[in-house]
Amino acid sequence: MTTINVSDTVRRGIREIREELVDLHAELRRNELVVWTAGNVSARVPGADLLVIKPSGVSYDQLTAETMVVCDFEGQLVEGSHQPSSDTAAAAYVYKHMRHVGGVVHTHSTYATAWCARNEPIPCVLTMMADEFGGDIPVGPFALIGDDSIGRGIVATLEGHRSRAVLMAGHGPFTIGTDARDAVKAAVMLEDVARTVHVAQQLGATPRLDDADIDHLYDRYQNVYGQKEGNQ
Repeated sequence: MTTINVSDTVRRGIREIREELVDLHAELRRNELVVWTAGNVSARVPGADLLVIKPSGVSYDQLTAETMVVCDFEGQLVEGSHQPSSDTAAAAYVYKHMRHVGGVVHTHSTYATAWCARNEPIPCVLTMMADEFGGDIPVGPFALIGDDSIGRGIVATLEGHRSRAVLMAGHGPFTIGTDARDAVKAAVMLEDVARTVHVAQQLGATPRLDDADIDHLYDRYQNVYGQKEGNQ
């Protein structure tokens, strides 16, 4: 285990993230995005090159703030009594190379994973997709679990792309966000649109929205919709 010295502020941030991740993993189960011990949520620690993530092979009903583990951006354990998730190196690579990302989620949710198995992007045929993801949900390359190969595929696919979700071929979906809660939201929304588009395609062709309309919808949702600061 690597040892680190951190400030009191960083230490408080780690404690808060550990507690939040317990609640966010419960959201994965509540939204039926995971089964057994599969899947994980991680979060960047503000003020340090560290992340907090679910431990490997621990069931969701056994997760506590204390079971969450802290790792560095090389994927090495720095704090915790459990082995980190097998996706730690992938998440660490994302945090290291996408500095705006504060949270990463991996699930094996049924419909999104079915698109991964097909190695096929989800076309932007719904306003909700344009709003949330800014276009099609892209497919990332197949990569084996255990090192940063998956993370490299995520970064290569999402760099320069508005989507906060990627369908890793033959594996499962990953989502990113400004923080862990934002990434969980993206995972929930991804599964919803993956299911809806699949059902629609059973009925016939699903025309993709025009690029100009996608741009307009994305801009409105990201910058106008909701309770933005300064909006009346």
